[in-house]
Amino acid sequence: MRSPQMRRFGLGAVLALALAVFGLAPTASAAPAPAELTFTTDSATTTPGGSVKLSMTLTNNNTYDVWFVYQTIEPTWLTTQRPDLKYKFSGCSLTTTNGAAPCTGTGPANLGGNYGTTIPPGQSRTVTLTLDVAADSGCNGNIGFYSYFYAEFSDSTNVSGGPVYTPVTRVLCS
Repeated sequence: MRSPQMRRFGLGAVLALALAVFGLAPTASAAPAPAELTFTTDSATTTPGGSVKLSMTLTNNNTYDVWFVYQTIEPTWLTTQRPDLKYKFSGCSLTTTNGAAPCTGTGPANLGGNYGTTIPPGQSRTVTLTLDVAADSGCNGNIGFYSYFYAEFSDSTNVSGGPVYTPVTRVLCS
């Protein structure tokens, strides 16, 4: 014969199983990465001779300052398969509380210096690169990039991330 504790345990197990099966059980939430890199563009398309602003935002989700960032940006494999697509990065600006400030290192490597000084916990820095498409570029192709980054924090820890992919820019001809 079962004891009352066994019956309660059985009922609890059945209830927990039912909640899990129907998705009502509480779930553990994953902590955000200590540093996160995201990309946006101001336009999904452009034409030969046009330009697109590619913004990179580095967010510090850690409890310590980001002291150092190293970041690369490279064309995706599909982009490299279209030699008729001609483009280059021409400008760089860092968004600050006082407006945009110029930066350097527009690719393909060591973009990390563009984020400026330390990034305090919970804050972000956004760098915008100008992607110029040559007037004699081919059409109907996508230009896309991927990035890897490495960040060091003031507590001597570090994190590596990537690949992080940019939105693609479609080069259209009218």
